[in-house]
Amino acid sequence: LIAEGEKVLIGAVVGKINKAAGGTVSTSGPASVSSAPVTSETIPAGAVSNPAARHLAEKEGIDLSAITGSGKGARILKEDVVAHVESHAKPNAIVPKDARREVARETRQRMTPIRQRIAERLLHAQQSSAILTTFNEADMSAIMAFRAKYKESFQKKHGVGLGFMSFFVKAVIEGLKAYPAVNARIDNQDIVYQHFYDIGVAVSTEKGLMVPVLRNVDELTFAEIEKRIVELAVKAKENKIAVSDLQGGTFTITNGGTFGSMLSTPILNPPQSGILGMHAIQKRAVVVDDQIVIRPMMYLALSYDHRIIDGKEAVSFLVRIKECLENPERIFFSV
Repeated sequence: LIAEGEKVLIGAVVGKINKAAGGTVSTSGPASVSSAPVTSETIPAGAVSNPAARHLAEKEGIDLSAITGSGKGARILKEDVVAHVESHAKPNAIVPKDARREVARETRQRMTPIRQRIAERLLHAQQSSAILTTFNEADMSAIMAFRAKYKESFQKKHGVGLGFMSFFVKAVIEGLKAYPAVNARIDNQDIVYQHFYDIGVAVSTEKGLMVPVLRNVDELTFAEIEKRIVELAVKAKENKIAVSDLQGGTFTITNGGTFGSMLSTPILNPPQSGILGMHAIQKRAVVVDDQIVIRPMMYLALSYDHRIIDGKEAVSFLVRIKECLENPERIFFSV
């Protein structure tokens, strides 16, 4: 009853099943779709397929009911038939050239609603903001030593692991307090300075990137931050995330290092004015006190809206992050 791709209200009827039809499969819909019945003589029972798949199966003498379709609604595609031919071929057998030619060179798949929304927001961010990215690097030795020393006792006491993200969240709070413009947003001709700290933490899911928000993180302990991150990540990956969990952030942190990224330029999450990119930790040769030493280093990237944040503020903010990460006592004592 509804054309493919058309938006419908929740609860609306999208189709009807004629139980009296028995083995006959019929279709009805918009004028562009044929309403002629497709009988079981054309399509074997339990095997819905497209014409190309049926043609190839008929040519190769294959029973379509023995094939599991990979298309929408388990529809059997010609690629499925080719795969079936190849999987059942004898070790020295040659797959017919005609069958090989049936493999599609490309496939087309409609974007999911959430992917469409992500695309719209990212494009909007690029078109509506003056995005600039500045870089720095941080020596992660101090934090890694701190975690190695306390991770077991932290786990036993709080029931959650001590990750890197809580350090970054705390460092970001110190930076936002020192440079309020990074925590601000533009509303028409006004700059709105936000005196609260709701930090979005990007989470990758099968459906796409989500950014659940940690509320009032300046009031949370390390353990509370870690627990909240785990809760939101699980909700996002289990498709239980609520719209309210994704709204209202003032700043975002994204960790491309999880997937091995060495360097990137994150895109803003409107209407926010700043986003911090974490990257993979790599041992590199660096100069410390005029000596070349090997240290675990991480590149940091801050993308910001140049309309509201000047270069000096952006660079100073990122330097503050670097200082907090390299000297964790600054986070604990706010110095």
